Amino acid sequence: MASELEVPILKPLQKSVSPRQSQETLTDEKNLPPNASQWRPYFHLTAPGWLNDPCGLGYDPTTGLYHLCFQWNPHGNDWGNISWGHATSPDLVSWTPYLDPILAPEAEYDCRGVFTGCLRATDIAGVPGALTILYTSVKHLPIHHTLPYTYGSESLSLAVSRDGGRNWERQACNPIITGPPSHLDVTGWRDPCITTWTEGPDADPSALYGFISGGIAKRAPTVFVYKVNANDLREWEFIGPLLDTGLNLRPSRWSGDLGVNWEVANLMTLRSETASRDFVIMGAEGCLPLDSTGDFGDGDQEARRRREVRGQLWVSVKSAETSTDALTSYAFSGIFDHGCFYAANSFYDTQTAQQIVYGWITEEDLSDSLRHRQGFSGLISLPRVVGLMTLNHVIRARNSPLSAITSIEVIPDAHVFTVQTMMISPDSRLQHLRKGAQRHHRDREILSIPKDQVGASMTSRWEIEAEFSVGQSCSRVGIRIPHTADGQSCTTLSWHPHSETFTIHRPKIENTEINQGYETAPHTLFTFEGETGETEENLKVHAFFDSSVLEVFVNERTVISTRIYHPSDSCFEPIFFAESTGPNIEPAVLLHADIWDGLGV
Repeated sequence: MASELEVPILKPLQKSVSPRQSQETLTDEKNLPPNASQWRPYFHLTAPGWLNDPCGLGYDPTTGLYHLCFQWNPHGNDWGNISWGHATSPDLVSWTPYLDPILAPEAEYDCRGVFTGCLRATDIAGVPGALTILYTSVKHLPIHHTLPYTYGSESLSLAVSRDGGRNWERQACNPIITGPPSHLDVTGWRDPCITTWTEGPDADPSALYGFISGGIAKRAPTVFVYKVNANDLREWEFIGPLLDTGLNLRPSRWSGDLGVNWEVANLMTLRSETASRDFVIMGAEGCLPLDSTGDFGDGDQEARRRREVRGQLWVSVKSAETSTDALTSYAFSGIFDHGCFYAANSFYDTQTAQQIVYGWITEEDLSDSLRHRQGFSGLISLPRVVGLMTLNHVIRARNSPLSAITSIEVIPDAHVFTVQTMMISPDSRLQHLRKGAQRHHRDREILSIPKDQVGASMTSRWEIEAEFSVGQSCSRVGIRIPHTADGQSCTTLSWHPHSETFTIHRPKIENTEINQGYETAPHTLFTFEGETGETEENLKVHAFFDSSVLEVFVNERTVISTRIYHPSDSCFEPIFFAESTGPNIEPAVLLHADIWDGLGV
């Protein structure tokens, strides 16, 4: 009960440490099985107990520190008692975590949970030098898009820190909004986000807008849009729903299922040298089961079938059509991450002039028994930079017609096309992890079917950047990372040109408590018209592995996050390979590869 909760005393750590070092002091490892303690990551942020959505992201110019908060149950390894954990960093790589929550469910209006929200580097009344958190205050559970909505169960509240984030004070005005617009029957209403919006209704680049995620029952998932007084963050005025896509819009396998309710929706304007587009990144709930979505090539989605039916997606929006009361209309959409990644949240980094995204990498692939025994559940992804990718002079994709790829915008330009989509890449500051790591370089190699020979051993903390030229005869090209000296147990990253599918095959192990299914994502390569003729882009694979966490970026537009729960805590040198549809044909060439072994903070 709320009356039984006590206000925590904050005890921040006094120096920056690696996430693994900080939580080792808090987690008892004596009861962990031999193959569980090694699964704790070194350079991903995690915490003892249950962790989910990242929230309260931002940069404080007064202290020169980045802030990252997260939904946290410090008292158990299951969802519940949702509070806000907190960590700070000078560089998004080395984090100083707090040992206790900065906000716990203790007020009447948030007695059932302090849910996701955002951070502004200003006082609620616009006074600089302070920090303000805006969060979803919950006083009634359960809340789910399949249940009738209880008005007032979710409200919007504020907390302010005037000492750089060490202590936070709830405001007497709480809650500043007691619930969703009363004239709408909603499926959810939570996860506030505040930002500017150049193309917003006011067309004022300095105007502030508030976005709250949810859906309108039996109509569509959406974002509830508010005008926010930039001089007083307590003043919000509802102006309408952002978008009306209808229920379970699913244009193709390239775009996913937009579901019936959205969570942690973030709106941002992304720009290239020649264009700009508005995007929304959101978690989609209520997606249809994969076997109910029609013939979209989902028969190989093995890993996802044992997980929560939801998606981490993005949508590009454009000016509203006159026939709808929504503020914008649908343009095109895609999948932000194809693996066990959810609840993406973001902030605009004034230090780099980039939009930075973090997400929750789940523990869904473990049984409850193993998850409880390892002492933690869930972690925060590596930081990602998003932008507008613009590809000029495009002629075609590898196999699919451009019109069939619904995750791109295709703009005709004479007899060629300009293609635009969302760019997703790891933050360049992650190169700090390479300090002290061993670098191995591979130069041009003609690839073939891999031999059984296994190379030197590596740690379970590495990064690979590889680039391939892929011939028309190639049926598969990729990277195998052995986990055993005999090479029989491997993680395999590969692209299948004929089906335009990128896969991660995880090692098969004798443990039925672990989801070992393989991950897939649609991915293609584009061909361009140049001065010397037609040229297809190269396949570029950039992967990070941290004990059990694998994040893979392909051509900066396709991303898969997954978990590798292998009994061995070591890896062996990567094996680059290619397979062909015919004999004696060179299917692919490894142009170059860099491997950094022993990443760490």
